[in-house]
Amino acid sequence: MVGLKPSDVPPPLGVKMASAGAAACIADIVTFPLDTAKVRLQIQGEKKGVEGIRYRGVFGTISTMIRTEGPKSLYNGLVAGLQRQLCFASIRIGLYDNVKNFYTGGKDNPSVLIRILAGCTTGAMAVSFAQPTDVVKVRFQAQMNLDGVARRYNGTMQAYKHIFQNEGMRGLWKGTLPNITRNALVNCTELVTYDLIKEAILRHNLLSDNLPCHFVSAFGAGFVTTVIASPVDVVKTRYMNSPPGQYKSAINCAWTMLTKEGPTAFYKGFVPSFLRLGSWNVVMFVSFEQIKRAMMVSKKRMEATN
Repeated sequence: MVGLKPSDVPPPLGVKMASAGAAACIADIVTFPLDTAKVRLQIQGEKKGVEGIRYRGVFGTISTMIRTEGPKSLYNGLVAGLQRQLCFASIRIGLYDNVKNFYTGGKDNPSVLIRILAGCTTGAMAVSFAQPTDVVKVRFQAQMNLDGVARRYNGTMQAYKHIFQNEGMRGLWKGTLPNITRNALVNCTELVTYDLIKEAILRHNLLSDNLPCHFVSAFGAGFVTTVIASPVDVVKTRYMNSPPGQYKSAINCAWTMLTKEGPTAFYKGFVPSFLRLGSWNVVMFVSFEQIKRAMMVSKKRMEATN
C-alpha cells in the first residue's frame, strides 16, 4: 500500500479539523502563485493596466509579474491566505463528515442530496467566520509591487486595520454573499465529487484506499468544481477588490461585467483556476488523508503508552 493505512477507528472531530487546516495550508503554499495569477487575470479589464501591463495566460502572467514586480509578488497575501485556510478549511472540510452524519441521523450511505446539503452548510459556516481573511488575501494579490505605484497595504494587520477604519465592519465582510454562493458551490462540488469518485473506485476495486485513489478522486473533483464555480469566483474577486462605490452590489458587479465585457468575462482566468483548483485539490486531499492517518497513529501510540 502507498501511504499510511486507514485507521480502524473513525477520527474524532478535532483530528479532522486540525488535519484539514494543516493540509489546506500546505496546498496553499504549493499553489499560491497560480492563485495570484488567477486573481490578476480575473480583475484585468476592470480598469486600465498600469504602464500598459497586460497579462496573457497563466504562465505569461506569472512571467510578467516576476519580470515587473519580482518573484515575491507571486506570494502577495500568503499570510492572509494561510490565516484563511486555518479558519476556513478546518470548518468546511473538517466538519463535513459530522454534518453529513447529523443530517442522516448516523446512517450509512447518505444520498447525494444529503452530501450536497452538508457541503453547502459547512461552506456557508466557514465563509461567515473567515470572510475578512479572504478580503485581505484578494486585495494583496491584486495590488502591484511597482516603483511609483502606491501600495494599498503594507502588511496583513495594517490591511485589516485600514479596511476597518475606512470601510467599517462591512468592508471586512465585503462580498460575503457572492463568497457564500461561491463556496457553497465549491464546497459541495469539491467534497461531494471527491466522496463519490473515491467510493466508486473502492466499490469497483479499481484501486485500494491509498495515494493513487486519493490523487484521481481529487483531480476529478478539481475539474468539476472549476467548471461550476468559475463564474461566481470571478464576480467575487472583482467585487471584493473594488473600491467603495464602484459596484452597488455583487449582482450589479455581475451585470456590469456581462454588459461591458460579455459572457466570456465570467470565465476569465479559467485555466489558472483549473490549474490551481486541480493541483490544490490533489495536494490538499492527499495531505489531508495522510495527516489524518498520521495523527490517528500518534494518538493510538500515546494511548498505548498510558
